[in-house]
Amino acid sequence: MTTAELLLAFFAQLLIIIAACRLVGWIARRFLGQPQVVGEMVAGVLLGPSLFGLIAPDLQAAVFPKESRDFLYIGAQLGVGLYMFIVGLGFRSDEFRRNLRSAGVVSTAGIAVPFLVAVMVAPWLVDLGGLFTPQVGTAEAILFLGACIAITAFPMLARIIHERGLSGTALGTLSLSAGAIDDAIAWCVLAIVLASLGDGPDVAIKAIGGAIAFAAFMLILGPRLLAPLGRMAEKAGGVNETILGISMVLFLACAFAMELAGIHAVFGGFLLGVMMPRGALSEGLKKTLEPFTVVVLLPMFFTFSGLNTQLTVVSNLTLLEVTLVILAGSIAAKFAACWAAARLTGQDNDTALGIGALMNARGLMELIIINIGLQRGIITVELFSIMVVMAIVTTLMATPLFEWVYGRKARADGRLGAVVNPDAPP
Repeated sequence: MTTAELLLAFFAQLLIIIAACRLVGWIARRFLGQPQVVGEMVAGVLLGPSLFGLIAPDLQAAVFPKESRDFLYIGAQLGVGLYMFIVGLGFRSDEFRRNLRSAGVVSTAGIAVPFLVAVMVAPWLVDLGGLFTPQVGTAEAILFLGACIAITAFPMLARIIHERGLSGTALGTLSLSAGAIDDAIAWCVLAIVLASLGDGPDVAIKAIGGAIAFAAFMLILGPRLLAPLGRMAEKAGGVNETILGISMVLFLACAFAMELAGIHAVFGGFLLGVMMPRGALSEGLKKTLEPFTVVVLLPMFFTFSGLNTQLTVVSNLTLLEVTLVILAGSIAAKFAACWAAARLTGQDNDTALGIGALMNARGLMELIIINIGLQRGIITVELFSIMVVMAIVTTLMATPLFEWVYGRKARADGRLGAVVNPDAPP
């Protein structure tokens, strides 16, 4: 394709992506009580070969030619990184410190039990063939599957907590803290898998060492170095173009550092957001960045994932069995483990059930990790599609399950306020 044709295709793609995501997201909010982002996940799959490509394959191929997918990929990564930066801006680090012990226990359980499920399931998947690529051994399969089952939909979790008026509460902060720890460990495990598949031990050493060094730098020096930017915003009464420009340079530098280390750009953005001074700076950045990120950039990621998802392969009886086993094992492992761990740390049963329901969602982070697995030749399209199903189902069930086990009772007891505007930033 020529440059002009690629540009034309890109504009057509954005038109369709934004329209489809807003429409399906509105339907999810209006009729299903789901957050907008859940509808956008579904819309991304619908735009791929599972529906659009099934009913109009020629038109779908014309709108989303393979040559143009690199553009979508770049926009998708930028969107995910900025969204996690926005999530970090709303993260309560003071609550995290107060709940560190409980978050550590919940996170440990939320990692250990899913990996136990992976130990039982992964050898069977390897023996079936066609799900992991030939160079992937049982050990690598266990590690990758364990990371996929253990990961938490961190942005989705933040969205539910915000919409349910739980920001700053023990339940909300404990869930966010445990989810952040879970996801960081999952990315380190992924780095080990990539190293064992031929990239060499330097990949794992660089990823884990780089992540620790970056986190230490941000935690120790970040508040001091970023304080002048906060004072500039307070003096200006908000975020002007200069402050926004400096913030974006910092965001890109952090994203670059984490991507270079081999973890993922999203963690650079999130940690920077956590360290940003609160007040005029954080509120101004959220107000400025959130609309464009959520409406334009993030849907590109969901669509890019959807283009690699072929749900028709699940109609095969063997693959349907695999799907049901992975889905049941993932739900049981994450929900039960996090509930039990929360109870052990002194949480009441309703709160523990609410934490289990929130931690069970995989959503956006699951899509990120399986996209890497597909692109790096760890899994096949068949297993990728199965894991997309798991991500969507666990994410779809998070809100109604949370409402069932915690929301109604908490609202009746006055512990939970009314649902806030779903379109407000997290």
